[in-house]
Amino acid sequence: MNIVNFTPGSALLGGACIGAGALLLLLVGGKIAGISGIVAGLGEPRERQWRGAFVLGLVGVPALLFLSGSVNAPSLASISSVKLMMGGLLVGLGTRLGSGCTSGHGICGIGRLSWRSLIATVWFMSVAMLVVSVFGDK
Repeated sequence: MNIVNFTPGSALLGGACIGAGALLLLLVGGKIAGISGIVAGLGEPRERQWRGAFVLGLVGVPALLFLSGSVNAPSLASISSVKLMMGGLLVGLGTRLGSGCTSGHGICGIGRLSWRSLIATVWFMSVAMLVVSVFGDK
């Protein structure tokens, strides 16, 4: 599988897995699958276990797939470290300003028909497209 080129089958499967995971977390635990909120709450002793398991799965499964050679992705070596740090800074800033990230607003919020989440997601995506078109590789 190559995540660089769009493949409708794998995209549909990935989207279905993300939606199923978010729905399962909501139905079983009553929690919203917003990654930034889950990571931010890792310090809470009563919720550390499920949050840690979620983050471990989020990082561990892709790592296993990459290490096994099942998937590949473009190298980030050609992108300057300044651009990578600026991208991370903008994502973090947007997450704080929007009171959540694209996963929380885009997957769960829009699924719950939240106007606030729809506006936040459109804003996140618009800024991302603008940044890539201005600073992306040509």
